[in-house]
Amino acid sequence: MATMRQPADKMQEINGTRARHRIASDRNEGNEAVISRLSGALLRAALVVLLIVTPSIMLPTAGSDGGQFAVMVALCAALFTLVEYTSASPSLVEFRAAPPFNRLRFGALFLTVFTLSVVFSQSDQAGTLTLIAQEIGQRIGASIDFAYSPVRLMLLALSTESSQADIQNVRTAAGLSYIISLLSLAVFVTLLRMRGWPRNTGTFNVWINLPTFDPAAGGDVVDRLNRSSQINLILGFLLPFLVPAIMKSIALLAGPIILDDPQTLIWAVSAWAFLPASLLMRGVALSRVAQMIYVQRKRAYAKAAADGLLPA
Repeated sequence: MATMRQPADKMQEINGTRARHRIASDRNEGNEAVISRLSGALLRAALVVLLIVTPSIMLPTAGSDGGQFAVMVALCAALFTLVEYTSASPSLVEFRAAPPFNRLRFGALFLTVFTLSVVFSQSDQAGTLTLIAQEIGQRIGASIDFAYSPVRLMLLALSTESSQADIQNVRTAAGLSYIISLLSLAVFVTLLRMRGWPRNTGTFNVWINLPTFDPAAGGDVVDRLNRSSQINLILGFLLPFLVPAIMKSIALLAGPIILDDPQTLIWAVSAWAFLPASLLMRGVALSRVAQMIYVQRKRAYAKAAADGLLPA
């Protein structure tokens, strides 16, 4: 009997050694994943800081209080980004594991803020890049400034006390930011069609990519995603027209709105153009996810019916 147990003991020893080897391998892969996620989060946090402090750096006429406030906001945003991208599951950031959704949105916002900062840099120290950006911005703003356009409504929301230079600056900023937002939306739709997003990113995890969406909240998941997609699309389309009306109402109650400070103008116009584009992109993305779930569910039902697993 002792002779018969010996091979079993040897096999158990070998199996135990292999099991320990697999655990060590998984642990190393986990450490590499954590390090990779941490390095990516640090890079994203640094880019967020750069985005927020760009107007303060490129517009030296701003006061010291404004610069300190920008640094404080940048540090808070960097901390939030670091926490969201280092945690196993985010709490607010959507489509974290489905690039290039967030990368494209950040790129559009950064391009808008940087371009407007270049346009409104000091005129006495304006270089070739600044002059070119100002000329392009003025032409784009003038071409989009027609009746009932978002740019025209943005100009109508200004106070009658605004100078001609302030009106021209708002027209230029609104035209540039609106064009950049439309281009970012077009690029996202093109990538979605050409690359089959989000299937090209691997397995789509709803828990990771949609942290604010609860699949078990009740009702059909596809219907809820389509409903949320339609709401985002409607808000994204109407927001450029609603914001000037809201600004006009606030001006009637609280006083005239004068966007004479370059940094205030940059952030106000950037938010006015970025938020609608972001909502439109989110609506398209949610519709795509709903379509993907519907197709997978249909294939699963068809396979189950072919295998005779469904009742006749």
